[in-house]
Amino acid sequence: MFKRPSFRSFCKTVCAGFCTALVVLAAIRIAAGQDAGPPKLHTNEAYVEEVTQATSLAADDPMAVFAFVLNSLPDRVKVYPTENYYYFTFIQRGVPYAGNIRIELGDGGKVTVHFVYYQDWSEWRPDSPLTHVVLDGSRGVDVEKLDRLVYRLSYGGKSVVFALNDLSQVKPPGGALAPGETFIGPIFDESAIRFFLVYNSKLKVFHYILDETVNVADEFFPTRRSARILIGKRTGFAFYRDHHLNRKILVGVYESNYRLNTYFDGPFDQLPDNFIAGETLRQAILEVSPGLKGKIDRFGSSPSGEVRYLIKPYALYRTESDLYGVDKCARARVRAASYYGCFEAEPADEDLGAPRTSARKNGKR
Repeated sequence: MFKRPSFRSFCKTVCAGFCTALVVLAAIRIAAGQDAGPPKLHTNEAYVEEVTQATSLAADDPMAVFAFVLNSLPDRVKVYPTENYYYFTFIQRGVPYAGNIRIELGDGGKVTVHFVYYQDWSEWRPDSPLTHVVLDGSRGVDVEKLDRLVYRLSYGGKSVVFALNDLSQVKPPGGALAPGETFIGPIFDESAIRFFLVYNSKLKVFHYILDETVNVADEFFPTRRSARILIGKRTGFAFYRDHHLNRKILVGVYESNYRLNTYFDGPFDQLPDNFIAGETLRQAILEVSPGLKGKIDRFGSSPSGEVRYLIKPYALYRTESDLYGVDKCARARVRAASYYGCFEAEPADEDLGAPRTSARKNGKR
């Protein structure tokens, strides 16, 4: 399976609803070990004043919007998601907008900076068009590398340092991998949840394993019919407690979050690009889909960069009952060699034309 077209791959909703976005941002800071102490209070008063404020931003001018975003940031920011997206929202004349700045790192030191924004999506209105521009010298934007994973963007007299998330030393703990599994890399999802991306060469399946070496920014509750299926109260992520190892495997994402492209759509769009060793990912993909040989780079992207291989083994669910099949399969195969195949909801295909997307009709990021 492949990701969505690349210009859409730079556009992602921070969350359905501006207030929810604020809560998620606070959770990310807490997960990163910042802002120790009492929680941050958000009030309806502040929300009402923001949505009713008279504003004059030229929302149809991408460089005016970029200048507004850049000037609103402090001199240094931290980019937590591992595909290097810095997400933002704002409200203009009562309408919520979402967008991101992405620092895309390629082979040979190539750096491409993308800027995307759009009117945020919701259940009750169609998708809005995206505005996407590449930020470089032709638009008066200076991009400077200061250090490994540290870049400075300057425009119109304002400079901001973007520090990318360095997880190069993050590894799964001993005993966290099953026989035949290879660790591809660490993931920091925009939901503030961390994962280990692993590949099972025996069964030719990928898994997202919950990283519990750090405090997990969520609380989990068991489903009514199976205590092995745990669902996050904040994220809606559903995990399965492995019968054989002390770990939790991501098996489900709430369907509307995936379709609406929220922070909680799952980690398929935050692969560990900065930490993939050599050909590890491409080799794994070609084992699953050998027909893609010569058609993808080491990140799983097509030569044009317009589509990218979709790694989404987890299911989409609306009710707990949608997840019970995983438990039924796992209990039936608990001693079988095919046990870990129970945690692949969508077998991969080799269709280069299918973009990586959170909903087939919607682009995102």
